[in-house]
Amino acid sequence: MSNIVAIVGRPNVGKSTLYNRLTETRKAIVDDYSGVTRDRHYGTAEWTDKNFTVIDTGGYVAHSDDVFEAAIREQVVIAIEEATVILFMVDVVTGVTDLDDDIAKLLRRSNKPVFVVVNKVDNNQRLNDASIFYSLGLGEIYSLSAMSGSGTGELLDEVIKHFEDEPEDENQLPKYAIVGRPNVGKSSLINALIGKERNIVTPIAGTTRDSIHIHYNQYGHEFMLIDTAGLRKKTKVKENIEFYSVMRTIKALEEADVIILMIDAVEGIESQDINIFHLAEKNKKGVVILVNKWDLIEKNTKTTGVFEDTIRDKIAPFTDVPIVFTSVVEKQRIYKSLEAASKVYENKLKKIPTSKLNDVMLPIIENYPPPAVKGKYVKIKYVTQINGSSPMFAFFCNLPQYIKEPYKRFIENKLRENFDFTGVPIQIYFRQK
Repeated sequence: MSNIVAIVGRPNVGKSTLYNRLTETRKAIVDDYSGVTRDRHYGTAEWTDKNFTVIDTGGYVAHSDDVFEAAIREQVVIAIEEATVILFMVDVVTGVTDLDDDIAKLLRRSNKPVFVVVNKVDNNQRLNDASIFYSLGLGEIYSLSAMSGSGTGELLDEVIKHFEDEPEDENQLPKYAIVGRPNVGKSSLINALIGKERNIVTPIAGTTRDSIHIHYNQYGHEFMLIDTAGLRKKTKVKENIEFYSVMRTIKALEEADVIILMIDAVEGIESQDINIFHLAEKNKKGVVILVNKWDLIEKNTKTTGVFEDTIRDKIAPFTDVPIVFTSVVEKQRIYKSLEAASKVYENKLKKIPTSKLNDVMLPIIENYPPPAVKGKYVKIKYVTQINGSSPMFAFFCNLPQYIKEPYKRFIENKLRENFDFTGVPIQIYFRQK
Protein backbone atom coordinates (compact mmCIF):
# COMPACT_ATOMS: atom_id res chain seq x y z
CA MET A 1 0.00 0.00 0.00
CA SER A 2 2.60 2.57 -1.05
CA ASN A 3 0.00 5.17 -2.11
CA ILE A 4 -2.21 6.13 0.82
CA VAL A 5 -4.59 9.09 0.97
CA ALA A 6 -5.75 10.01 4.49
CA ILE A 7 -8.88 12.12 4.99
CA VAL A 8 -8.65 14.11 8.22
CA GLY A 9 -10.61 16.93 9.79
CA ARG A 10 -12.81 17.86 12.71
CA PRO A 11 -16.02 15.89 13.34
CA ASN A 12 -18.98 16.03 10.98
CA VAL A 13 -17.44 17.82 7.99
CA GLY A 14 -18.21 14.99 5.53
CA LYS A 15 -15.06 12.85 5.60
CA SER A 16 -16.95 9.55 5.39
CA THR A 17 -19.11 10.88 2.54
CA LEU A 18 -15.96 11.71 0.56
CA TYR A 19 -14.48 8.31 1.45
CA ASN A 20 -17.57 6.58 0.07
CA ARG A 21 -17.39 8.75 -3.04
CA LEU A 22 -13.71 7.94 -3.72
CA THR A 23 -14.01 4.21 -3.03
CA GLU A 24 -17.40 3.93 -4.77
CA THR A 25 -18.78 2.06 -1.78
CA ARG A 26 -20.94 2.68 1.25
CA LYS A 27 -18.48 1.09 3.66
CA ALA A 28 -17.88 4.12 5.86
CA ILE A 29 -20.78 4.84 8.18
CA VAL A 30 -22.43 8.22 7.55
CA ASP A 31 -24.68 9.71 10.22
CA ASP A 32 -25.68 13.21 11.21
CA TYR A 33 -23.86 13.41 14.50
CA SER A 34 -20.15 13.58 15.26
CA GLY A 35 -17.92 10.70 16.30
CA VAL A 36 -19.55 7.99 14.18
CA THR A 37 -16.26 7.03 12.51
CA ARG A 38 -13.98 5.82 15.29
CA ASP A 39 -11.27 3.70 13.67
CA ARG A 40 -9.23 4.37 10.57
CA HIS A 41 -11.22 2.79 7.77
CA TYR A 42 -9.31 1.50 4.77
CA GLY A 43 -10.64 1.22 1.22
CA THR A 44 -9.27 1.12 -2.31
CA ALA A 45 -9.86 3.70 -5.03
CA GLU A 46 -8.77 4.25 -8.63
CA TRP A 47 -8.24 7.37 -10.72
CA THR A 48 -6.90 7.41 -14.29
CA ASP A 49 -5.56 3.86 -13.92
CA LYS A 50 -3.78 4.62 -10.64
CA ASN A 51 -4.85 2.55 -7.65
CA PHE A 52 -4.50 3.86 -4.12
CA THR A 53 -5.72 3.30 -0.58
CA VAL A 54 -8.04 5.77 1.16
CA ILE A 55 -8.17 6.11 4.96
CA ASP A 56 -11.30 7.57 6.51
CA THR A 57 -10.41 8.77 10.01
CA GLY A 58 -12.43 9.70 13.04
CA GLY A 59 -13.11 13.40 13.57
CA TYR A 60 -10.08 15.08 15.14
CA VAL A 61 -10.62 16.60 18.58
CA ALA A 62 -7.67 18.61 19.98
CA HIS A 63 -8.34 18.23 23.71
CA SER A 64 -10.95 15.99 25.28
CA ASP A 65 -11.41 13.77 28.31
CA ASP A 66 -13.81 11.52 26.39
CA VAL A 67 -12.30 8.04 25.99
CA PHE A 68 -13.39 7.76 22.36
CA GLU A 69 -12.35 11.28 21.32
CA ALA A 70 -8.90 10.77 22.83
CA ALA A 71 -8.55 7.47 20.96
CA ILE A 72 -9.76 9.09 17.72
CA ARG A 73 -7.10 11.76 18.10
CA GLU A 74 -4.39 9.07 18.32
CA GLN A 75 -5.82 7.31 15.28
CA VAL A 76 -5.67 10.48 13.19
CA VAL A 77 -2.03 11.04 14.13
CA ILE A 78 -1.17 7.47 13.05
CA ALA A 79 -3.09 7.91 9.78
CA ILE A 80 -1.11 11.08 9.02
CA GLU A 81 2.13 9.17 9.61
CA GLU A 82 1.05 6.39 7.22
CA ALA A 83 -0.27 8.63 4.44
CA THR A 84 1.34 9.61 1.15
CA VAL A 85 -1.11 12.49 0.72
CA ILE A 86 -3.41 14.13 3.29
CA LEU A 87 -6.82 15.58 2.48
CA PHE A 88 -7.69 18.14 5.17
CA MET A 89 -11.46 18.45 5.00
CA VAL A 90 -13.28 21.58 6.19
CA ASP A 91 -16.87 22.80 6.00
CA VAL A 92 -17.71 25.98 4.04
CA VAL A 93 -21.01 26.38 5.91
CA THR A 94 -19.31 26.57 9.31
CA GLY A 95 -16.21 28.42 8.15
CA VAL A 96 -12.82 28.35 9.88
CA THR A 97 -13.02 27.17 13.50
CA ASP A 98 -10.45 27.03 16.28
CA LEU A 99 -10.30 23.27 15.81
CA ASP A 100 -9.49 23.74 12.10
CA ASP A 101 -6.58 25.98 13.15
CA ASP A 102 -5.35 23.30 15.59
CA ILE A 103 -5.44 20.64 12.88
CA ALA A 104 -3.68 22.96 10.40
CA LYS A 105 -0.82 23.40 12.90
CA LEU A 106 -0.50 19.63 13.20
CA LEU A 107 -0.49 19.17 9.42
CA ARG A 108 2.12 21.87 8.83
CA ARG A 109 4.49 19.82 10.98
CA SER A 110 3.82 16.61 9.02
CA ASN A 111 5.98 17.46 5.97
CA LYS A 112 3.41 15.63 3.84
CA PRO A 113 1.52 16.96 0.81
CA VAL A 114 -1.67 18.49 2.26
CA PHE A 115 -4.76 19.41 0.22
CA VAL A 116 -7.32 21.66 1.90
CA VAL A 117 -10.68 20.25 0.75
CA VAL A 118 -13.59 22.63 1.29
CA ASN A 119 -16.77 20.56 1.41
CA LYS A 120 -20.43 21.47 0.74
CA VAL A 121 -19.56 23.97 -2.00
CA ASP A 122 -22.61 23.56 -4.22
CA ASN A 123 -23.32 27.13 -5.41
CA ASN A 124 -21.43 30.27 -6.45
CA GLN A 125 -21.93 32.05 -3.12
CA ARG A 126 -20.33 29.16 -1.24
CA LEU A 127 -17.53 29.08 -3.81
CA ASN A 128 -16.73 32.69 -2.89
CA ASP A 129 -17.01 31.89 0.83
CA ALA A 130 -14.45 29.07 0.45
CA SER A 131 -11.60 31.58 -0.04
CA ILE A 132 -11.51 32.17 3.73
CA PHE A 133 -9.70 28.85 4.13
CA TYR A 134 -6.55 30.29 2.54
CA SER A 135 -6.04 31.76 6.03
CA LEU A 136 -5.04 28.28 7.25
CA GLY A 137 -1.70 28.77 5.49
CA LEU A 138 -1.67 25.40 3.72
CA GLY A 139 -1.62 26.65 0.15
CA GLU A 140 -4.18 25.96 -2.57
CA ILE A 141 -7.76 25.04 -1.60
CA TYR A 142 -10.02 22.62 -3.48
CA SER A 143 -13.76 23.23 -3.36
CA LEU A 144 -16.12 20.33 -3.86
CA SER A 145 -19.37 18.68 -2.81
CA ALA A 146 -18.72 15.19 -1.44
CA MET A 147 -22.43 14.46 -1.62
CA SER A 148 -22.79 15.16 -5.36
CA GLY A 149 -19.21 14.46 -6.38
CA SER A 150 -18.63 17.82 -8.09
CA GLY A 151 -15.03 18.96 -7.87
CA THR A 152 -13.57 15.57 -6.91
CA GLY A 153 -12.04 15.00 -10.36
CA GLU A 154 -9.98 18.18 -10.22
CA LEU A 155 -8.81 17.26 -6.72
CA LEU A 156 -7.75 13.73 -7.71
CA ASP A 157 -5.90 15.02 -10.79
CA GLU A 158 -3.61 16.92 -8.41
CA VAL A 159 -3.45 14.23 -5.71
CA ILE A 160 -2.10 11.49 -8.00
CA LYS A 161 0.83 13.73 -9.01
CA HIS A 162 2.27 13.03 -5.55
CA PHE A 163 1.99 9.25 -5.80
CA GLU A 164 4.96 6.91 -5.61
CA ASP A 165 5.38 3.75 -7.69
CA GLU A 166 2.28 1.63 -8.23
CA PRO A 167 1.40 -0.44 -5.13
CA GLU A 168 1.45 -4.19 -5.42
CA ASP A 169 -1.86 -5.87 -6.02
CA GLU A 170 -3.15 -7.38 -2.77
CA ASN A 171 -6.38 -8.74 -4.19
CA GLN A 172 -4.92 -12.23 -4.51
CA LEU A 173 -3.84 -12.47 -0.87
CA PRO A 174 -5.85 -14.73 1.44
CA LYS A 175 -8.44 -12.84 3.47
CA TYR A 176 -9.06 -13.77 7.10
CA ALA A 177 -12.00 -12.11 8.87
CA ILE A 178 -12.02 -11.88 12.65
CA VAL A 179 -15.64 -12.02 13.76
CA GLY A 180 -17.56 -12.50 16.97
CA ARG A 181 -19.80 -10.88 19.51
CA PRO A 182 -18.84 -7.43 20.87
CA ASN A 183 -15.98 -7.15 23.34
CA VAL A 184 -14.46 -10.62 22.88
CA GLY A 185 -11.06 -9.14 21.98
CA LYS A 186 -11.04 -8.90 18.18
CA SER A 187 -9.28 -5.52 17.94
CA SER A 188 -6.93 -6.46 20.78
CA LEU A 189 -5.91 -9.57 18.84
CA ILE A 190 -4.96 -7.52 15.79
CA ASN A 191 -3.05 -5.01 17.90
CA ALA A 192 -1.14 -7.89 19.50
CA LEU A 193 -0.39 -9.49 16.13
CA ILE A 194 0.98 -6.40 14.41
CA GLY A 195 2.56 -4.80 17.45
CA LYS A 196 0.77 -1.46 17.08
CA GLU A 197 -2.29 0.20 18.52
CA ARG A 198 -3.82 -0.27 15.06
CA ASN A 199 -7.44 -0.30 16.27
CA ILE A 200 -9.14 1.51 19.10
CA VAL A 201 -9.36 -0.78 22.13
CA THR A 202 -11.60 0.16 25.06
CA PRO A 203 -13.54 -1.94 27.58
CA ILE A 204 -16.83 -0.72 26.09
CA ALA A 205 -18.69 -3.23 23.91
CA GLY A 206 -19.26 -2.23 20.31
CA THR A 207 -16.23 0.06 19.91
CA THR A 208 -15.40 -1.09 16.39
CA ARG A 209 -18.25 0.01 14.16
CA ASP A 210 -16.67 -0.39 10.73
CA SER A 211 -14.81 -3.41 9.37
CA ILE A 212 -11.13 -2.70 8.84
CA HIS A 213 -8.70 -4.31 6.36
CA ILE A 214 -5.05 -4.75 7.37
CA HIS A 215 -2.20 -6.04 5.22
CA TYR A 216 -0.31 -8.52 7.43
CA ASN A 217 3.18 -9.60 6.36
CA GLN A 218 5.19 -11.01 9.27
CA TYR A 219 6.75 -14.28 10.42
CA GLY A 220 6.35 -15.94 7.03
CA HIS A 221 2.63 -15.17 6.78
CA GLU A 222 1.11 -12.70 4.31
CA PHE A 223 -2.61 -12.06 4.05
CA MET A 224 -5.35 -9.49 4.59
CA LEU A 225 -6.85 -9.37 8.08
CA ILE A 226 -10.40 -8.09 8.37
CA ASP A 227 -11.38 -6.78 11.80
CA THR A 228 -15.14 -6.45 12.04
CA ALA A 229 -17.68 -4.81 14.28
CA GLY A 230 -19.03 -7.16 16.95
CA LEU A 231 -22.27 -8.85 15.98
CA ARG A 232 -25.08 -8.36 18.48
CA LYS A 233 -28.40 -10.10 18.68
CA LYS A 234 -30.96 -8.41 16.43
CA THR A 235 -33.08 -7.40 19.41
CA LYS A 236 -30.16 -5.30 20.70
CA VAL A 237 -29.47 -3.52 17.41
CA LYS A 238 -31.31 -0.28 18.08
CA GLU A 239 -29.07 2.46 16.65
CA ASN A 240 -28.84 2.87 12.89
CA ILE A 241 -25.05 2.62 13.09
CA GLU A 242 -25.34 -0.69 14.97
CA PHE A 243 -27.54 -2.03 12.18
CA TYR A 244 -25.02 -0.95 9.54
CA SER A 245 -22.21 -2.55 11.55
CA VAL A 246 -23.99 -5.90 11.55
CA MET A 247 -24.49 -5.64 7.79
CA ARG A 248 -20.83 -4.83 7.24
CA THR A 249 -19.75 -7.74 9.42
CA ILE A 250 -21.83 -10.05 7.26
CA LYS A 251 -20.35 -8.52 4.10
CA ALA A 252 -16.84 -8.93 5.51
CA LEU A 253 -17.65 -12.55 6.28
CA GLU A 254 -18.83 -13.07 2.70
CA GLU A 255 -15.66 -11.44 1.36
CA ALA A 256 -13.25 -13.50 3.47
CA ASP A 257 -11.72 -16.88 2.72
CA VAL A 258 -11.33 -17.96 6.36
CA ILE A 259 -13.34 -16.85 9.39
CA ILE A 260 -11.60 -16.61 12.76
CA LEU A 261 -14.55 -16.84 15.15
CA MET A 262 -13.62 -15.45 18.56
CA ILE A 263 -15.64 -16.51 21.56
CA ASP A 264 -15.38 -15.51 25.21
CA ALA A 265 -14.09 -18.32 27.45
CA VAL A 266 -15.78 -16.79 30.50
CA GLU A 267 -19.21 -16.55 28.87
CA GLY A 268 -18.82 -19.74 26.84
CA ILE A 269 -20.22 -20.38 23.38
CA GLU A 270 -23.60 -18.66 23.04
CA SER A 271 -26.38 -18.73 20.48
CA GLN A 272 -24.98 -15.70 18.66
CA ASP A 273 -21.61 -17.46 18.27
CA ILE A 274 -23.39 -20.48 16.80
CA ASN A 275 -25.32 -18.20 14.43
CA ILE A 276 -22.05 -16.69 13.18
CA PHE A 277 -20.54 -20.16 12.78
CA HIS A 278 -23.46 -21.43 10.71
CA LEU A 279 -23.42 -18.21 8.67
CA ALA A 280 -19.77 -18.93 7.81
CA GLU A 281 -20.60 -22.55 7.03
CA LYS A 282 -23.51 -21.48 4.82
CA ASN A 283 -21.18 -19.18 2.89
CA LYS A 284 -18.67 -22.05 2.46
CA LYS A 285 -15.94 -20.28 4.40
CA GLY A 286 -13.08 -21.89 6.24
CA VAL A 287 -13.48 -21.60 10.01
CA VAL A 288 -11.13 -21.42 13.00
CA ILE A 289 -12.63 -21.06 16.48
CA LEU A 290 -10.53 -18.95 18.83
CA VAL A 291 -11.43 -19.18 22.52
CA ASN A 292 -10.14 -15.95 24.08
CA LYS A 293 -9.61 -15.00 27.76
CA TRP A 294 -8.55 -18.57 28.56
CA ASP A 295 -6.28 -17.17 31.30
CA LEU A 296 -9.40 -16.21 33.30
CA ILE A 297 -10.64 -19.81 33.54
CA GLU A 298 -9.84 -22.07 36.48
CA LYS A 299 -8.48 -25.22 34.88
CA ASN A 300 -7.74 -28.84 35.62
CA THR A 301 -6.55 -31.65 33.35
CA LYS A 302 -10.01 -32.08 31.81
CA THR A 303 -11.06 -28.44 31.34
CA THR A 304 -9.82 -28.02 27.76
CA GLY A 305 -11.32 -31.31 26.60
CA VAL A 306 -14.70 -30.60 28.19
CA PHE A 307 -14.84 -27.08 26.75
CA GLU A 308 -13.88 -28.37 23.30
CA ASP A 309 -16.51 -31.13 23.45
CA THR A 310 -19.15 -28.56 24.41
CA ILE A 311 -18.26 -26.40 21.41
CA ARG A 312 -18.31 -29.32 18.96
CA ASP A 313 -21.63 -30.53 20.34
CA LYS A 314 -23.22 -27.12 19.73
CA ILE A 315 -21.83 -26.60 16.22
CA ALA A 316 -22.70 -30.11 14.98
CA PRO A 317 -22.86 -31.59 12.41
CA PHE A 318 -19.90 -29.59 11.03
CA THR A 319 -17.45 -30.33 13.85
CA ASP A 320 -14.15 -30.79 11.98
CA VAL A 321 -12.79 -27.34 12.85
CA PRO A 322 -9.62 -26.28 14.68
CA ILE A 323 -10.18 -24.82 18.15
CA VAL A 324 -7.42 -22.66 19.62
CA PHE A 325 -7.43 -21.59 23.27
CA THR A 326 -5.75 -18.25 23.75
CA SER A 327 -5.29 -15.17 25.89
CA VAL A 328 -4.74 -12.07 23.78
CA VAL A 329 -3.79 -10.04 26.85
CA GLU A 330 -1.11 -12.58 27.82
CA LYS A 331 -0.26 -13.20 24.12
CA GLN A 332 -0.76 -16.92 24.63
CA ARG A 333 -1.00 -18.94 21.38
CA ILE A 334 -2.10 -15.93 19.30
CA TYR A 335 0.20 -16.92 16.43
CA LYS A 336 -1.17 -20.45 16.55
CA SER A 337 -4.48 -18.98 15.39
CA LEU A 338 -2.73 -17.64 12.27
CA GLU A 339 -1.10 -20.99 11.62
CA ALA A 340 -4.49 -22.67 11.96
CA ALA A 341 -6.10 -20.14 9.59
CA SER A 342 -3.33 -20.64 7.02
CA LYS A 343 -3.77 -24.42 7.17
CA VAL A 344 -7.53 -24.07 6.76
CA TYR A 345 -6.96 -21.80 3.76
CA GLU A 346 -4.73 -24.48 2.20
CA ASN A 347 -7.43 -27.09 2.84
CA LYS A 348 -10.01 -24.84 1.21
CA LEU A 349 -7.97 -24.75 -2.01
CA LYS A 350 -6.96 -28.42 -1.91
CA LYS A 351 -7.51 -30.46 -5.07
CA ILE A 352 -7.54 -34.26 -4.92
CA PRO A 353 -6.59 -36.11 -8.14
CA THR A 354 -9.51 -38.09 -9.54
CA SER A 355 -7.55 -41.34 -9.62
CA LYS A 356 -6.62 -41.01 -5.94
CA LEU A 357 -10.21 -40.18 -5.01
CA ASN A 358 -11.51 -43.30 -6.72
CA ASP A 359 -8.74 -45.52 -5.33
CA VAL A 360 -9.64 -44.47 -1.78
CA MET A 361 -13.40 -43.91 -1.85
CA LEU A 362 -14.72 -46.70 -4.10
CA PRO A 363 -13.47 -49.56 -1.83
CA ILE A 364 -15.05 -47.80 1.16
CA ILE A 365 -18.33 -47.47 -0.74
CA GLU A 366 -18.17 -51.11 -1.82
CA ASN A 367 -17.76 -52.25 1.79
CA TYR A 368 -20.45 -49.84 3.06
CA PRO A 369 -22.90 -49.26 0.19
CA PRO A 370 -25.99 -47.06 0.49
CA PRO A 371 -29.01 -48.84 2.00
CA ALA A 372 -31.43 -50.34 -0.50
CA VAL A 373 -34.65 -48.38 -1.01
CA LYS A 374 -37.83 -50.20 -2.14
CA GLY A 375 -35.74 -53.20 -3.09
CA LYS A 376 -33.48 -51.15 -5.34
CA TYR A 377 -29.74 -50.93 -4.83
CA VAL A 378 -27.74 -47.76 -5.36
CA LYS A 379 -24.43 -48.35 -7.13
CA ILE A 380 -21.81 -45.61 -7.01
CA LYS A 381 -19.31 -46.05 -9.84
CA TYR A 382 -17.20 -42.91 -9.99
CA VAL A 383 -16.20 -39.82 -7.98
CA THR A 384 -14.49 -36.58 -8.96
CA GLN A 385 -13.80 -33.18 -7.42
CA ILE A 386 -15.62 -30.25 -9.01
CA ASN A 387 -13.80 -26.98 -9.57
CA GLY A 388 -14.89 -24.31 -7.11
CA SER A 389 -13.75 -21.92 -4.38
CA SER A 390 -14.36 -24.63 -1.75
CA PRO A 391 -14.18 -28.47 -1.87
CA MET A 392 -17.03 -29.97 -3.91
CA PHE A 393 -17.36 -33.62 -4.92
CA ALA A 394 -19.63 -35.38 -7.40
CA PHE A 395 -20.49 -39.05 -6.91
CA PHE A 396 -21.99 -40.65 -10.03
CA CYS A 397 -24.51 -43.42 -9.44
CA ASN A 398 -27.58 -45.08 -10.93
CA LEU A 399 -30.20 -43.83 -8.43
CA PRO A 400 -29.04 -40.55 -6.85
CA GLN A 401 -32.55 -39.74 -5.59
CA TYR A 402 -32.33 -42.63 -3.12
CA ILE A 403 -29.24 -41.31 -1.30
CA LYS A 404 -30.33 -40.11 2.15
CA GLU A 405 -28.75 -37.55 4.47
CA PRO A 406 -27.13 -40.08 6.88
CA TYR A 407 -25.21 -41.68 4.01
CA LYS A 408 -24.08 -38.25 2.77
CA ARG A 409 -22.66 -37.56 6.23
CA PHE A 410 -20.94 -40.97 6.18
CA ILE A 411 -19.30 -40.12 2.84
CA GLU A 412 -18.26 -36.69 4.14
CA ASN A 413 -16.68 -38.22 7.24
CA LYS A 414 -14.70 -40.67 5.10
CA LEU A 415 -13.47 -37.85 2.87
CA ARG A 416 -12.31 -35.98 5.97
CA GLU A 417 -10.62 -39.06 7.42
CA ASN A 418 -8.60 -39.68 4.26
CA PHE A 419 -8.00 -36.16 2.89
CA ASP A 420 -7.46 -33.52 5.56
CA PHE A 421 -10.23 -30.92 5.09
CA THR A 422 -10.20 -29.62 8.67
CA GLY A 423 -11.97 -26.29 9.02
CA VAL A 424 -13.60 -26.38 5.59
CA PRO A 425 -17.25 -27.15 4.70
CA ILE A 426 -17.53 -29.91 2.07
CA GLN A 427 -20.26 -30.03 -0.56
CA ILE A 428 -21.27 -33.47 -1.85
CA TYR A 429 -23.49 -34.13 -4.85
CA PHE A 430 -24.87 -37.43 -6.11
CA ARG A 431 -25.55 -37.42 -9.83
CA GLN A 432 -26.95 -39.72 -12.45
CA LYS A 433 -24.10 -41.55 -14.10
